[in-house]
Amino acid sequence: MNDTRTQTQEICIIGAGIGGLAVGALLTKKGYHVSIYEKESFIGGRSLSLVPASLNIDEYKKILTRFHMHIAFSVPNLNTLFENQLFAGYQIDLGYHAIGGGEVSILNDCLSEINEHVDMFETKVGLIKQNDFQFPFLSTFDIIKIIPYILRLLFASEKTLQYLDTISIQETIKKYGKGKMRLILEIFSRSITTVNNLERISTGEMFRSQKNLYKGSKPLGYPKNGLQDIYQRFANFILNHGGEIHLNEPVTNILVNKNQVMGIKTRHGERTYDYIISNILIQDLFSIIDKKHFPKSYVSNIQSLQGTGSLCAYYALENIPNELVGKSFHFIERDVGIDGHDAVGMVDFMTASSPSNCAPHPYHLVQSYIICTPQEAQDQKILQKLRMLLDKNLQILIPNFKSQMQWSIYPAIWHLDGVAKTIDNNKPTIHTPLKNFYLVGDCVKAPGIGMNCAINSAKIAASLISC
Repeated sequence: MNDTRTQTQEICIIGAGIGGLAVGALLTKKGYHVSIYEKESFIGGRSLSLVPASLNIDEYKKILTRFHMHIAFSVPNLNTLFENQLFAGYQIDLGYHAIGGGEVSILNDCLSEINEHVDMFETKVGLIKQNDFQFPFLSTFDIIKIIPYILRLLFASEKTLQYLDTISIQETIKKYGKGKMRLILEIFSRSITTVNNLERISTGEMFRSQKNLYKGSKPLGYPKNGLQDIYQRFANFILNHGGEIHLNEPVTNILVNKNQVMGIKTRHGERTYDYIISNILIQDLFSIIDKKHFPKSYVSNIQSLQGTGSLCAYYALENIPNELVGKSFHFIERDVGIDGHDAVGMVDFMTASSPSNCAPHPYHLVQSYIICTPQEAQDQKILQKLRMLLDKNLQILIPNFKSQMQWSIYPAIWHLDGVAKTIDNNKPTIHTPLKNFYLVGDCVKAPGIGMNCAINSAKIAASLISC
């Protein structure tokens, strides 16, 4: 194995998802030489924006399969969509994505460290009711009533939150959930974690995630030019400052000597590094590093971790009422026969705004999702039931949406988040038992959910390595 290190310390990052790109940019700024290895021919990981019209149907299906998902339903069928080029001018995310915290989210906080910023749509959240809807979800009167709760949340210590990590949100609801507060806890805890079962959701984790919503920003945001505007900014910073991103270059093995990572192996041979950071799905970790190097309890825990799932929907609509554009709406469906009994979802019109560049004129793209488990996301009968609920809630908002529809697709995904943030999932820490080996992404212990978790993990990893 040839040692290629120079005086500048060498960082290897495996995976060009949001977590890998963010930590790569932060470490590049600190003066490290960063090399990112990505098995795919594109960057972005599971926070990927696709242009389906640039692909043929087989390429599209293969990408979805590699990211643990498939198109459960489509109108018209997928072959017709491609043959008639109905995707032309559209940009579609792999699964539903919105960024908690909007403009003042952890994302823009991280981007500011490399003098970058992403402009976002921001919105409060409404609620779809039986045959009507309200916007926003919380009226001024509601907010006044829950001010004591907000103050307790803002000033809760980490010690208090760590205790609440062991308390399910179901238990918290039984103690404190009355009136509108009960509905808030039932809906927001599910939408924050992408888990329906209230017995599995940690009260502490919900409170951590909620803290950011009281910093002056609206609860939800979406980049004005789509998700690619996020990961491309991190990638450009790395490349413009001497870093490397190797596409179509899977890492086949991480090399270890005496409890310390030493380098990697790819099809082009071996290369040494001072630090190695993994941004792949934690469940795939032992496909590139021998588990014999880790304590048995660590291996057992990693192998037990589960992700989250959902059924998403994308609707291409010609006309949308102006009062809906840019807004997002929660809904809750009671006793639908899935894990957790009730199902929470969202219909989101941020991507329907013209500056999102997600749809060609005169059409608008609406994205939505309903939560389910990874197992339910692979059960066609359950998916059919969930699809009907997605359509039902959009129809409450737009009664004639089917007559306005050019097409719709329903991606089912069983790895929306790498690891569900639940009481029974013990996420690993960012620093592994091996020296100079770190983990980033939404699979590890870091504040926030999904993209916010991935970026927070990147910030923590960068601070640990620079110590």
